[in-house]
Amino acid sequence: QVHLVESGGGLVQTGGSLRVSCAVSGDISSITGMDWYRQGPGNQREFVAAIAVGGNTNYADSVKGRFTISRDNAKNTVYLHMNSLKVEDTAVYSCVAGSEGRDYWGRGTQVTVSS
Repeated sequence: QVHLVESGGGLVQTGGSLRVSCAVSGDISSITGMDWYRQGPGNQREFVAAIAVGGNTNYADSVKGRFTISRDNAKNTVYLHMNSLKVEDTAVYSCVAGSEGRDYWGRGTQVTVSS
């Protein structure tokens, strides 16, 4: 079992920056990768970024160059650093952990970008 809790969401103006966090607990050694997904109002859930156990990262084209995924193994936390935010980045951001053939999801944190 893996438990995920996101935090750090909030209201930010266009062009601003925000960092959201995902605290990980449980069977951490079984995790093979961590992702961030988001779901904006009226939109389907979409992939944002991923970081593998080995450190390789991957990003959606829509956030490439603006968002950075990172992790702090000592704190069992994964971060999503978001710069140059746009109104269309408004969404609930959720982290996902892959472990032993299944995905564990957090409840998400709301990020709202105002114009």
